[in-house]
Amino acid sequence: MKILKCLLMIVTAPVVLVLTLFVWLCTGLIYISSLVRGLLSTVIALLGVAVIITYSPQNGVILLVIAFLISPMGLPLAAIWLLGKVQSLKYAIQDRVYG
Repeated sequence: MKILKCLLMIVTAPVVLVLTLFVWLCTGLIYISSLVRGLLSTVIALLGVAVIITYSPQNGVILLVIAFLISPMGLPLAAIWLLGKVQSLKYAIQDRVYG
């Protein structure tokens, strides 16, 4: 039984390592791109307000929705949530195998 546990640890070690590197890489990408996304969403939101006032309310609302989706509260928040689930999976594997 001890041999099987040791083999399971050896087999799952690369999986845990890959998941750890993936989480670190994605966290770094999210951190670096947050400034650019914030500035871009601000510009698009201001443009959306200007379009609502001057041109077409429908196109302005579309721009505001796009600005929301690229803002830190839109799709990036969903990516952070998904990244948290991947990290939870990594910890579950570690707890189950390594004790």
